[in-house]
Amino acid sequence: MSESTKQNDFPTRRTLLTGATLGAAALAAEAVPRRSFATAKERQSVSLADPVKAYPSAPFHQSLQSWPGLQSKMHPTPDCGEKSYIGSGRLKGRHALITGGDSGIGRAVAIAFAREGADVAINYLPQEESDAKEVIALIKKEGRKAIALPGDLRDEKFCQRLAADAQTQLGGLDCLVNNAGYQHFEDDLLNLTTDQIDQTFKTNVYALLWLTKAAVALMKPGSSIVNTTSVQAYRPSAGLVDYAATKAAISAMTRSLGKQLVPRGIRVNAVAPGPFWTPLETTGAQPADVVSTFGSDIPYKRPGQPVEIVPLYVTLASAESSYATAQIWESTGGMA
Repeated sequence: MSESTKQNDFPTRRTLLTGATLGAAALAAEAVPRRSFATAKERQSVSLADPVKAYPSAPFHQSLQSWPGLQSKMHPTPDCGEKSYIGSGRLKGRHALITGGDSGIGRAVAIAFAREGADVAINYLPQEESDAKEVIALIKKEGRKAIALPGDLRDEKFCQRLAADAQTQLGGLDCLVNNAGYQHFEDDLLNLTTDQIDQTFKTNVYALLWLTKAAVALMKPGSSIVNTTSVQAYRPSAGLVDYAATKAAISAMTRSLGKQLVPRGIRVNAVAPGPFWTPLETTGAQPADVVSTFGSDIPYKRPGQPVEIVPLYVTLASAESSYATAQIWESTGGMA
């Protein structure tokens, strides 16, 4: 796929609800007017398309970026649902805090939640301000409250303030999406530094625990927490030793917290992505030669786009999944 491939060339997509179970949410390609909410008639009329051919495949002409990277500098631009996600009010009246909400999967979650009726606060690093401003504008366009809360999650005190600030400025906090993550490829254990291990674990594990602890103290029964783990948790790559370990920890914490928080009426689940086209992959998460062929070694022969996984987050966050907790749902393009 050439550099000229643009997001506007991608087909319009939306979610189709077929029941409140694991198979309840499906993503279907559909030609509908570009607006945030589908009509009942449109929800009943689904035009099928081959998902394998729905989005770009390798080779990608993408230069590596310095961490944390910007979505606006990616070629092709990831589809986070800016013009393709159609909501249907499934999170009406909810108040959500999303970490890593400026780009990639977190951006897609923020857009989808707003179009499903939620007020949304996003956390991101100050270096990602330009991407974050776009997300804030998209949330406001839906008539929802949009709160920008930049800061470094590796600071425990900041995590405590973040939860409190989100609750105060949103007028409540009943959904937390722990999505922010750090990943850096290193295929030689002897070169894996303590600094890298520390950054990976503090970003992916410590921050999740700190923020979840602060949020739970503010949440009421019926609230939900959705974590982003990874298929790396149980199918680890040789060059991602520290990252895979953190994702295994997130999976275990999800199952443990999902049980522990039942008496509080708070559900905890996780989504495990396979290869998805996000800024993370362009900032050292993969070697340069892997970035150019990213996703070509799985059955779909392409990476996923953030909008393709976001229905899982919507479903897990919504009251439709009231009986689901301590579960991990995958979206992997056929990886087994």
